[in-house]
Amino acid sequence: MIGAGGLVVSVIAFGVGAILDWAVTEPYQHGFNINKVGWILMIVGVIGAILSVIVMVAGNMRRSRTVVDDGRGNVVRRVDSTY
Repeated sequence: MIGAGGLVVSVIAFGVGAILDWAVTEPYQHGFNINKVGWILMIVGVIGAILSVIVMVAGNMRRSRTVVDDGRGNVVRRVDSTY
C-alpha cells in the first residue's frame, strides 16, 4: 500500500469495515463477531491511509547531489540538498 493506490485501498478497507460494523444487524455469524472484523478493517484502513500520505509527501521531496572534482578524480566539493 504505497502512494495514491494505497490510499484508495485504505479508503475501501475503511468503507467495508464501516459497513460491517454499522450496517450489519446480526453481529454473530457462526461464532465470530462481524462487527469486530469491521473495526479491524477500519483501523487497518486508517493506518494504511496515514502511511500512504506519508509516502506520497516524502516522494515529493527532491534530492540533488552536486560533486565537483579536480580533474584527477579527487572530490573538491560535494553538495547534497533536499528541496
